[in-house]
Amino acid sequence: MAEYDYLATFFIEEQILATADLTKLSDPATTPSPEEQAAVPPLENGDRLTLPEFWRRFDAMPELKKAELIEGVVYLGSPVRHEHHGRPHFILNGALFLYAGSTSGVDGGDNSSLIFDLDNAPQPDVFLRVLPDHGGQTRDTDDGYIEGPPELVCEVAASSVSYDLHDKLNVYRKHGVREYVVWRTADREIDWFVLRDGHFVSLDVDGAGLFKSTVFPGLWLPKAALLAGDLKTVQEQVQLGLKSSEHQDFVSQLEKAKQV
Repeated sequence: MAEYDYLATFFIEEQILATADLTKLSDPATTPSPEEQAAVPPLENGDRLTLPEFWRRFDAMPELKKAELIEGVVYLGSPVRHEHHGRPHFILNGALFLYAGSTSGVDGGDNSSLIFDLDNAPQPDVFLRVLPDHGGQTRDTDDGYIEGPPELVCEVAASSVSYDLHDKLNVYRKHGVREYVVWRTADREIDWFVLRDGHFVSLDVDGAGLFKSTVFPGLWLPKAALLAGDLKTVQEQVQLGLKSSEHQDFVSQLEKAKQV
């Protein structure tokens, strides 16, 4: 009976999402006036909201730069420390930028709000995706948002107690993010998960100490250099991966999948 209820609920949500563009709530044409904004309750950590109400409150707080809805619960961004977040974020951004810049059909983003379902609108630190017209699993909305899961998501977290490794991990798994990377700065550790048969399993580094993406062939990231903040080595390894035969094969595959 419980399984039937879950499937019924999932089916209803899918039908709603298929017939209603929830992102229209954040269209500039419908942005509240200053008077209307003052009457909208602010977002607060721990609020339990639906996606439409989350967007309504978020739009009324233009000064707020980071807010996520995870399983119906609001999470607001905290002040960002350089060594514990800003620099690791910068390093990941640079590595993924290099890869996307040499891989036609691949795009990336930084702190973009994503739309998954009526209870989930995460805002990942960094992501890579295959573009929709090259066979990717996301969709671009008319007002500039992304619906659906990017193929690769990266988050910078303090430690293993962070919600990035609990509630958010489950949301990314459930919605089909194919690879999920969590850089735990306080623990000096990086977790790389690959989605297999509906479950995230850990991807280990190879004998050379490299994480090699299974979704984006040729994306090679050296774990030790990342943790040490060794930008030169990170850059060199990314460039070596871009010269690999597996990357060239992937570029050809994306070109064949391109929709005219």
